Amino acid sequence: MVVYLARTLSLYIPNISHWLTPISNMTLVSNDPSWWPTISSNIFSSYWIVAAGVVVVYDWGLTLGQEIELILRQRWSLMTVLYLIIRYIGILYSITNILQNMPLVSLTDAVSNITNYASNWTNVVVAAALGVIMIARLHAMYQRSRMMLIFLVIIFLAVNIACGVISAILLKHSVSEEFILSGTYMCNYGSEEGDQLLISIIWTLNTVWEVLALCLAVWIAARHFCDLRRLGPSTGSTVGDCFRVLIKSHVLYFACFTGVSCLVLSDLSPGLLNPYSMEVQILNSALQIFLPVQMFVLGPRLILSVREHHAKLVANSDAETSMASIVFQEHLHIPTSSTV
Repeated sequence: MVVYLARTLSLYIPNISHWLTPISNMTLVSNDPSWWPTISSNIFSSYWIVAAGVVVVYDWGLTLGQEIELILRQRWSLMTVLYLIIRYIGILYSITNILQNMPLVSLTDAVSNITNYASNWTNVVVAAALGVIMIARLHAMYQRSRMMLIFLVIIFLAVNIACGVISAILLKHSVSEEFILSGTYMCNYGSEEGDQLLISIIWTLNTVWEVLALCLAVWIAARHFCDLRRLGPSTGSTVGDCFRVLIKSHVLYFACFTGVSCLVLSDLSPGLLNPYSMEVQILNSALQIFLPVQMFVLGPRLILSVREHHAKLVANSDAETSMASIVFQEHLHIPTSSTV
């Protein structure tokens, strides 16, 4: 087994690696100056982790009013539960990640193992929850097509079961040990030599899923807008506006996911031989920012954006116009709730 020094072994954020000796059962205490580049890299990364946590909490505060009005006061549904899971697990995840990566906070080996498992399984669960949201949105856009729903569920299950199994294998290999280097605290996480390949497989599978979801959304939206142009702007304008809201939020989410995916795959590249170069540290820090934003900021907004648009339709339209937006409603007899 080979190990690398990192504050967290994330299945979705592979950190800068530093190859060490195999893990022992004793805490390593050292004041050797040769560790200073590692300490500096760890401190630099911790700043960005704190910044990511601040962004997640700030976005929660920014949208709290919408959450109360559009989520908590509406009829509860699967989307309500998924929104609350992603939003509040994201806040807990950010706080835990900050404590786990603070150079002045000491964590025992047992606590480090627990936080490592919790952080990585949080990534798996949130990725699955975001996939369910995508299925609900595409199902609505395809006019509740049963065939499309079955197709999406099969692909979704295949991708997430594979990712879950691979994640379990990776975590089984992971062992943590506390390092105390010149008065700062770090966690040394061990892994098998081929684990980077498994991490790249996870990201490849998730990228395939996201690309498929985007292509299906763009195709049905383009087809709908072509029909509107052929039939006239007054035909189906309400549903057309809903499609625009869906596509706008979806493209923004996918753009962030694409950036994260490219950064992760670049970070896994064997060409990055010097983990302490400024370029690699910036790359890793960008990952620490963009992944929480993609999951815990843009993820909940996939639901909020449509709920907000639907609320405006109900407020500004008569009953007939409200019924025209039925594609976004969870139950046909409830004109004030939505599934996405």
